[in-house]
Amino acid sequence: MHSSPEHGGILLLGVCLLSSLLLFTTPSCHGGKVLVYPIDGSHWVNMKVLIEGLHARGHTIIVVRSSTSWYITEKSPLYTSITIQEKVAFEYIEAFLEKQMKVQRDGASALKFLKLTKVFLSMIEEAHSLALETLARIFNDKELMKSLQEAEYDMVLTDPNIASGLLLAHHLKLPVVFNARWITSGEGHSAIAPSPLSYIPSPGSGFTDKMTFVQRVQNVLFHSIIMFQQKFLLGPSYNRFCTKYFKEGCDIISLIQEADIWLMRSDFVFEFPRPTMPNVVYMGGFQCKPAQPLPTELEEFVQSAGEHGVVVMSLGTLVNALPTDIADQIASVFAKLPQKVIWRHVGERPSTLGNNTLLVNWMPQKDLLGHPQTRVFVAHGGTNGVQEALYHGTPVLGIPLFFDQYDNLLRLQERGAAKILELANINGPSFQQALNQVLTQTSYRESMQRLSDLHRDQPIKPIDSALFWLEYVMRHRGASHLRTSAYRLPWYSYQSLDVLLLLLAAGGGVLLFTGFLVRLFWRTCRKNTNKVKKH
Repeated sequence: MHSSPEHGGILLLGVCLLSSLLLFTTPSCHGGKVLVYPIDGSHWVNMKVLIEGLHARGHTIIVVRSSTSWYITEKSPLYTSITIQEKVAFEYIEAFLEKQMKVQRDGASALKFLKLTKVFLSMIEEAHSLALETLARIFNDKELMKSLQEAEYDMVLTDPNIASGLLLAHHLKLPVVFNARWITSGEGHSAIAPSPLSYIPSPGSGFTDKMTFVQRVQNVLFHSIIMFQQKFLLGPSYNRFCTKYFKEGCDIISLIQEADIWLMRSDFVFEFPRPTMPNVVYMGGFQCKPAQPLPTELEEFVQSAGEHGVVVMSLGTLVNALPTDIADQIASVFAKLPQKVIWRHVGERPSTLGNNTLLVNWMPQKDLLGHPQTRVFVAHGGTNGVQEALYHGTPVLGIPLFFDQYDNLLRLQERGAAKILELANINGPSFQQALNQVLTQTSYRESMQRLSDLHRDQPIKPIDSALFWLEYVMRHRGASHLRTSAYRLPWYSYQSLDVLLLLLAAGGGVLLFTGFLVRLFWRTCRKNTNKVKKH
């Protein structure tokens, strides 16, 4: 059966009309104005991806940054910046990293755990204190605050790991979207979703969702440390700020719970299954893209490896180099490999470096991980790096150093896609054994490839989902209808303890009344029996 030209023309016209109708009926948000209050370092790396997406859609972006910022440049084609002058840079983080690595190299013990916890809590307290000092400068600058109020922003995009941006949004009465995984204390879900400690491991515990009784006891103790951190170390600082700058006061956890949308830097290919909420949008791997061609010289080096391929090593944005003796031992192992090695290493050149190893100050990590010649990624376990490795299907040898890195790597190791080698256990033989295991056992690559297939099999790309919900909040001036009311309940109401108490009281009352009736009936019967006997 053949169609006539007239029928073809009518069909084409219909398709065009339908396309136009869909175009005009699809919700859109043109020319939105977004205030971004980011966190520096690796957190900025993924925040910038969202900014690029918003800018490409025609939105105006204003970024609040510190004059001592490491990565957030003052001038950018993507955004206009508001720079807050700072006197103190972030040397305290470098000091923390040195202390952390030094303590980790000691043998496992309760004393080591206490030292690590003390160093970590001290650094966290310092970070939040400095952040609130910066925010106070903004609040005390009357002209700046007036300009922020008159700018008519559509929303605030911020990271709740440090809650300065949230407090500013609260003052400006603007909708809030989180680029999140962590909050001021703990993991983001813990503030808004049911989080039973029986199968949800606390950050820092190093446990999976399958815990023994002893591990569940330890998990509760780890959770207690997080609660202590919030209530006694960070909470008082935020409370003082709220008391000073808000007439009605505020509670930082309550403000966190009132965020409109949580763009969560995770997904359930990577994360252990757990309860969640309607306003949580998972965008794990949103920063990942197909690999692009390498620079010519780097491509030539990679291709020179032949069938053996290359090993890529990077310890992220904060750590330039490991302690000298460990770096020398790692370099010695690399020198014996048939593979070529590309190693991001800034600092003293290892004395045992082989001819097969290329040291670089910077590397196109995403493109290297997606290169068919790459065999293994030796990494510290930062969220961005492990998700890029997962996206490209590259197995990981993990050397966790601090923060969430062990927990990130554990999620890959539990699924057979990575192997963890702790800093305290690193020497030449142990590193060589672990690296050879990941290189030669095909199960690691097969497991990571399977995770990659699962991650990519989605109806919509994570970045597109994130951008949709950002514009959704701008279109509707928030998303309060997606927020749960659970956090407004007192703890005893949330657990229904008041209801249980009432039911127990009612049940007890019924039992007492029934007992009273039985006793009364028994006495009456005995009394009547005695009367019959007397007659």
